[in-house]
Formats: sequence, C-alpha cells, structure tokens
Amino acid sequence: MRILTVNDDGINAPVLSVAEEIAADVGGADAEIWVVAPAVEKSGASHCVSYTTPMRVIDMGPRRFAIEGYPADCTIAAIRDIMPEKPDLVLSGVNRGHNVAEDAVYSGTVAGAKEGAIQGVKSVALSQYFSQREGDLFDASRVHGADAVRKAMALPWGPDIFYNINYHINTNNRHHN
Repeated sequence: MRILTVNDDGINAPVLSVAEEIAADVGGADAEIWVVAPAVEKSGASHCVSYTTPMRVIDMGPRRFAIEGYPADCTIAAIRDIMPEKPDLVLSGVNRGHNVAEDAVYSGTVAGAKEGAIQGVKSVALSQYFSQREGDLFDASRVHGADAVRKAMALPWGPDIFYNINYHINTNNRHHN
C-alpha cells in the first residue's frame, strides 16, 4: 500500500512521526510511506493553495519532501509531481489539537485530507486533543490510530469524501476516546 502523509505542523514537527507510525501499521510489511509536509508550520491555513506563487520542493531523503507552501499544496504536489503513482491513501496529521465543528474550516490538517479526496484518493485527517499537557500527549493516537484508519477505510467512499478522526485523551485517568 502506498500512503502519503502530510500535515500542517511542518516537516520537522515531532508529531509527524506518529502519523508515520500509523501509516506503517496500516500499510503493513509492504507499505510505501511518502512524507510531504510544509517546510515551516502552517497551522490554521485552511485550504489555502499557492497557485500564483512558485513553490520550492526540498528533497529531505528517500520519499520525504518539504514544500514551501501549505498543506493542500503538499497533497497536490505529491500526487501530481513528486510521487511516481497516486497513493492509495492520504493521512493528514496527526494534528496537535482537535479539529471539530468550526475548527475544521480553518484546519490545514483537514485541508490536506480534503485535497486528497478532491484528487480522487481515500483520505483521512487525524487530530489529537489534550485535556492537559503532561505525559505522552499522542498516546491515544498511537494506541488507536491504525485501527481507526482501518475502520474508516472500510466505510463507504465516494467522490470528494474524506474522514476526519479526532482523538481525546484525559491525562488525569488516561481515558481514550
């Protein structure tokens, strides 16, 4: 399975590794994981695209690229120019903080997945909410991420449909939702 991972927190965001772990688990032994993320943080960028501004693509290593643009730009550039074939799945995130209700409108993470759906690829946005800032903040994503993505992949898909998965962890009692 070929999986594209994008985010809005940037190529150097530590949380990007959580999305890569989820992608590797979902994809299995033959997973081909591609990472294309903004060169710098672009949180709250919504579905902004750089259609009038040239974007620099920076090769960061095998199947890993930084884009001087927005999360939706990353998805477009990866699918149209960087990857030799379309991915089977786009995973956008894991975002620091939830993307529910009106937050989803402003979210670069959601836009990365939405653009994947527009490009005809199954796409899932992943976000992690924290009640407190202590312990492993991405524990819920690590524990439940791959299973949640597999469940989303089993749901009905159609043109322009993507799924937005949000995790919540209450660090007082380590309860996952």
